[in-house]
Formats: sequence, C-alpha cells, structure tokens
Amino acid sequence: MFNHRTTAGALVAAAVTAAAFGGAASAHEGPVPHGVPRLDHVFVIMMENHGYSQIVNNPNEAYLNGLIASKSVAYATQYYGVGHPSLTNYLEAVGGSNFGVRSDHYPLWHNTSCVPNLGTKIPNADNSAGAAPYAVDSGRVCPIAGVGSDAGTEAIDNWNEVSAVSATGVTPVVYNYLANIDGVKSIAQEHNIDGITIADQLAREGRSWKSYQESLPLAGANDVDYSNGTATQSSDFTAGTTGTLAPLTTGSIVAAYAAKHDPFVYFQNVQEGTIPGGGFSNIVGFDGAKGLYADLATGNVPTYSFIAPNQCNDQHGRGNADAFCAFDFKSDGLQAGLNPGLIAQGDATIERLVTSIKASPAWNEGRNAIVIVWDENDYSGISPLGVFPPQNTNNVLLTIETSYPGTGGAVSHQYYNHFSLLRTIEGALGLPCLNHACDAGVKVMSDLLGAERE
Repeated sequence: MFNHRTTAGALVAAAVTAAAFGGAASAHEGPVPHGVPRLDHVFVIMMENHGYSQIVNNPNEAYLNGLIASKSVAYATQYYGVGHPSLTNYLEAVGGSNFGVRSDHYPLWHNTSCVPNLGTKIPNADNSAGAAPYAVDSGRVCPIAGVGSDAGTEAIDNWNEVSAVSATGVTPVVYNYLANIDGVKSIAQEHNIDGITIADQLAREGRSWKSYQESLPLAGANDVDYSNGTATQSSDFTAGTTGTLAPLTTGSIVAAYAAKHDPFVYFQNVQEGTIPGGGFSNIVGFDGAKGLYADLATGNVPTYSFIAPNQCNDQHGRGNADAFCAFDFKSDGLQAGLNPGLIAQGDATIERLVTSIKASPAWNEGRNAIVIVWDENDYSGISPLGVFPPQNTNNVLLTIETSYPGTGGAVSHQYYNHFSLLRTIEGALGLPCLNHACDAGVKVMSDLLGAERE
C-alpha cells in the first residue's frame, strides 16, 4: 500500500515529477462555456449528506421548501453528486475532478516532497473492507499540484467505505448498493487533469474569491484538520495559552469545522501561497472583521463565495454534540430515519445565510446568484439485495435564486451533476471550463439561470 513517508528514492521521484508538472499549467482547460448569463457574484452554500427525497417536502426543512413553494428559487430534480465520500464531491464542485482523492482524509500539510495522487495514479481511498480492486493510498492527502491522472468513478462503489457503525456505536450499518452518481453512469480515469480550482482561475485574472468556513479557529485554516472554533487537533491541553485545559482532551472537541469541507486547503498553491490572492488569507470564518457576515454587511464580497456551514449546521452531524447535531438515526434514504433536529438546524442555517446575503448591498448590485446544494446522499440506500440498478441514487437537491427576474419557479428535469455546476459558474463568470467540466455531455444549467444575454 502506497504511503507518503519520504525516502531518498521518493525525493528523487518527487523532484522529477514536480519538474514534469511545473511547465504544464492549464493543461485541461477548455473554452469559456456559453449558454448562461454573466454574473457579478456567485454564492455557493454547500450542505451535507442528504438525498433529494429526504429534503424536498420534509416538514423540518420548512424554510427551503417554502422558497420552492413560493417560486422564489429555481431547482433541479435530477441533480447528482458524483461519488463518495464528501471530500470527493467538494473537489469536483470547485475543480472538476477528484484529483485522485476518493476519501475524507486530512491534508499532508506543507509536504512539497511527496508525489500527488495525480502523479502516482494511485487513488487515495479508505478501503475499509479490504476489497479494493487496485492499489490504493490510505494515508493523508499529498498537496494537490501539477498535471496527471485522477481516479475513475465506478457506477457502483462496492469497496470504498462499504460499511460503517451507527451513531449508537453498536449496530453495524451495511449498504447494499453504493451508487456513485446514478448507479449506471461511470466516469473513466482522466490522464490530463490540471491540479487547480476555480480559485486559481479567478486569481489568475486578478479577481476575488473566498472560502467561508463556519467555526474556523481565529488563527485560520493553516494546519487545521478540525476545530470547534477554539481548539484544534493540535491544541495543547496541558499548557494552553490561557492555562491548562485538563481534564479536557482532543476527544472533547466537536469537529465543527473540518478540512474535508474546505476543498481549497488541499491544494499546494493555497498551502504555500504561490499564486497572488490565492492563499490562506482567502479562507475565513463566518464571524470577525474579515468574515462572511462582515463582508456581507459592507457589500465587500468576492466574485465567488464558497460557503460551508459547520458540521452541526450543514446537516452532517457529529457523535459528541447535542441532540440537534446528532447523526441521523438511520441511513436508508427515507425521511423517517432522519434526526429532525439536525434537519431543522440546517434549515435555520440556510435561512440565516440567504437572508444575510439578500440584505447585503452587494445583492442588488449587478446580477448575482445563490446556489444551495448538497454534496452527496451519504450512501443511504433503499434497494433490496439483487436489484439492479439501485433504486436509490446519489440524487441531491440544488436550488438557485437570482437577483434578477425570470428564474424563480423554474424546475429542471435535466440531468446535472457537480461538474455541471462548475461549468455553469465558470460560464457565468467568463472563465474557461476546467477538467471534467469540459467533458462532452456536461451541460450548463441555462434552464435554471436563464438564457445567455447578447
């Protein structure tokens, strides 16, 4: 099994690989997508781990369903997460690829000697059942950089994270069918993937972006795997800056902020600050002088805002928090198995965010859009054994609200996925398509944003 421990041979290989990568910028960018109107600001709110049928018409998701019922938003009925688990989808939504990462593993911070998965062609994955059909890397994620090969996505993922333990810690949860996308489509490994994101594209043009991460510690995202907003995995509990924190331990930390929901920190350009306007200063919390709510209040918002509520507010849940942050009771794709408090908490968070964005001076300046989308369905499946294709898929909800008229109430039954979202935003911001967002068949969401204006 591959790992990232540095050896003399690995250093040589890394140097050779890095040299090969260095001159190949923008290897997999295509033309600027057409078909959607140009936008001035885009706000993407990423929610967690619930399928379309678990959110739509859920009485505990009253605010969002109210937006749908009142035709304030446009929404897609056939929008899909690409794979599993969460980090994979976050990377795909901002970079058009999984970059060889099919796990939620933390970054291998500031290691510029290891070879990225793009270079090794070995996916970073969990392989919890030991049934991987090929070699996998199960360590921390080497900083993403260069040009190389990502990981293919099978139609059915029957080896990566095939089982888990329920929130009670007692009953094993076995997933009969782990459908990537829709249980039928697959995505082949691509060998010309550029290790950049939409953030690099914007920075290259001198335009602005921010990743707004709730419960980020005051010191920022650098070297932080997880945090409750105060303590991190690296906190010294015996000699803290304000005195000893004993008898508390790292087990006392509710992992509210998690790097796996902050995709930009996985990229070498961000970790090392090697592109103008593209480092850790672009990753901020919700609060504070440079945080989300302060930016909204002043109207000083970036062109592209990626907004990730913490794991109690994005409907992910945690096992060591209160009842409104507890994991769902069952993962079966049905509303009956959900934690109603977790759903209500997420809905209240969406309302708080959307209300704040629409109250910002920036909302009425130019043409703007708020995208609300879920990353994946968290493997929840309701298919009986032997049924193919799976009855439950990675179908999730996406809504779009614009500051200009003519889009509210639109309903799309067109097939879309996270690559479609990236392609649509790139087209709306006048940026080239990136990686799989350039694939044949990936469409812009013109039926949700409106037609391109001359």
